[in-house]
Amino acid sequence: MTVRREVLHQMGDMIRAEGLVKRYKAVEALRGLDLAVPEGTVLALLGPNGAGKTTAVRCLTTLLVPDEGYAEVAGIDVVRDPQQARRHLGLSGQYAAVDEHLTGYENLTMVGRLYGMGKKQAQARARELLDRFDLADAGDRPSKTYSGGMRRRLDLAGALVAAPPVLVLDEPTTGLDVRARQQMWDVIRELVAGGATLLLTTQYLEEADKLADDIIVIDHGQAIAQGSADDLKSQSGGERVEVVVAEAGDVEAVRAVVARVAAGEVQVDERTVTAGVHDGVADLRQVLEGLEADRLRVLDVGLRRPTLDDVFLTLTGRVADDGAEADQTNQEVPA
Repeated sequence: MTVRREVLHQMGDMIRAEGLVKRYKAVEALRGLDLAVPEGTVLALLGPNGAGKTTAVRCLTTLLVPDEGYAEVAGIDVVRDPQQARRHLGLSGQYAAVDEHLTGYENLTMVGRLYGMGKKQAQARARELLDRFDLADAGDRPSKTYSGGMRRRLDLAGALVAAPPVLVLDEPTTGLDVRARQQMWDVIRELVAGGATLLLTTQYLEEADKLADDIIVIDHGQAIAQGSADDLKSQSGGERVEVVVAEAGDVEAVRAVVARVAAGEVQVDERTVTAGVHDGVADLRQVLEGLEADRLRVLDVGLRRPTLDDVFLTLTGRVADDGAEADQTNQEVPA
């Protein structure tokens, strides 16, 4: 196994899992999951609640022991040597793990001391991270006074106290407003630019699209697709013509115009008419000419690429945030 670890690490993968299986009584939360995250890149695990994302994270970060399979971080077997693996890991879970009664500064100092830092070193690192995460002005306030976005940034700062080369972020922006989510994305980009390797789980398709070098779509504990955002979008077909009709009574007439160039079924959602096309610009021009010839008023018309929402719907037959039951790990976590 030592030789295997060395070979895998030389290949440049800072996180690797092969055939991970985790069962909870009659439920298989993971069904042979494989993944690899090269050094200095971001891999997004994308899927609905209950897909197995959090179970995978907990197996990779030594919080759960898989029933079958192999996993390593920085070339270290997470089952055989969990303590050594933890020295290379920073984890930020779904819920901010901060002590509400301590200040931000005290929270980070405490984490540093738990990592074995001396008092002065831990205090200096705490101030450094408060500055880095735009929390310096609030650093001496109890964290219970922080907004949701501030608490998430403080939690991520805690994961970075020991400057780990590998970060695992489990749905880091869940529950944040748009502004706080954008701030968190900026922090993540900065970390990766600094050389960190990141495994990110998310329900937000836009988040995976913007941040990830590679994406694995997971459903029912299995990877059902993998590739870059562009690769996955190509699996949902090519470009699409989309027309938003001004008058509801004109929908059928607009559908007929779009059908002349459609590569498949024409879809109608209230006043929006959409169809895949073979020759994007030329087909769009033909639709525009048809709308003008038939004197049909529209509010918007354009050529669209598939989104990751389209990808997930194509692959699973459902949307990514459909409210499926939560991961089994929420019910059974070892002490």
